[in-house]
Amino acid sequence: MTSRPSLLFYCQHAMGMGHLVRSLALAETLSDSFQVVLLNGGEMPREVRLPKRIEIINLPPLGLDHGQLVTRDPRYTVEQARQARTQIILRAFKTAQPDVLLMELFPFGRKKFEFELLPLLDEAHGRGVARPLVACSLRDILVSTRRDQERHEEHALAIANRYVDLILVHSDPGFARFEESRNSHTLLMPSVHHTGFVVSERPAQQPARLKTGPIVVSAGGGLYGYQLLSTVINAHAWLSQSVNVAIKLIAGPFLPDDEWDALCAAVSDRDNLTLVRAVPDLYEELRNARASISQCGYNTALEVLQAGVPALVVPFADGGEDEQMTRARRLERLGAIRLLDQKEMSAARMAHEIKGLLNYHPGKVALNFAGARRSAEILTDQLNRRRLSETSQRTNERLECQL
Repeated sequence: MTSRPSLLFYCQHAMGMGHLVRSLALAETLSDSFQVVLLNGGEMPREVRLPKRIEIINLPPLGLDHGQLVTRDPRYTVEQARQARTQIILRAFKTAQPDVLLMELFPFGRKKFEFELLPLLDEAHGRGVARPLVACSLRDILVSTRRDQERHEEHALAIANRYVDLILVHSDPGFARFEESRNSHTLLMPSVHHTGFVVSERPAQQPARLKTGPIVVSAGGGLYGYQLLSTVINAHAWLSQSVNVAIKLIAGPFLPDDEWDALCAAVSDRDNLTLVRAVPDLYEELRNARASISQCGYNTALEVLQAGVPALVVPFADGGEDEQMTRARRLERLGAIRLLDQKEMSAARMAHEIKGLLNYHPGKVALNFAGARRSAEILTDQLNRRRLSETSQRTNERLECQL
């Protein structure tokens, strides 16, 4: 029996946990076809369910705070973490001898982590004909409003054209295409493959039935969720006079401790308000929820669609971020969600939106959710093509030597 080819997968979540959740779902499916080693560069929340058939190497965790690298482990300074991570990554590469090197987001993001990724790519590139297939894993929509957007894109394209063989865009091309996130007209050398959306594999949807659970309010990892959560709590006071509705708030594992304490105080002695730090599976919460209120990150949006729950989204838009708003507007046009701009959010407006949400029936959307399986197929096919090409080249060289 032929052993599975090896795959080294680099993932860095810096502000939330969406990149990690998507990468774990992808890695779990890839493990059917590959021996997967996942390099995790951020904090690993205790509540996250880890795939059983992959090896995870947790690097000294780093994150971003106002655009600057910060350490998430007090045992390391940023510089100590940088040095240790680079050594661990290169050692993992040499140990795994990967057939495929898969990088989440880079080089189209994660510029702050070039200190470790460029040495990794140089190591891979230096293997010559024995080098691994190099692939980039991207979500559906990229941030496109950086102040230095043109320079950022040109820099990313230069790295991609030098090192990367193919780009996996985890989107249904009918919803969002990679070229829509690009402003540069520079030729892109790697092949681009739209895989469909990457989600955890779920059981088949049951027939529609009355959902009797609470309204579930979530904010991803929680690092930037306090405003949404506190606004819903304040809105509940307005609602209690006219609408008897239970609300469950999921703060997120990365919500700062002082903000968690403030939320705990705000819900103390309040009927029909439940606050929890985190849950193992948001989808399971949404399956029976009466409605959902959230931001509009990749994973949460897809779980809302899978669960078929009425949803209000308030896209995160601090610091010029436009990815969530772009996704939300497209889903709103499909009739799949209701949208509230973060700038218009207040307790009174939220109470009004919740009342409307309780009578809202989302339209069904036909999107491709088989992105993880398709990604595995594409990588397997591309790897086989490369091996056939190398075999053919060696055969031709031997024939030339015999002539």
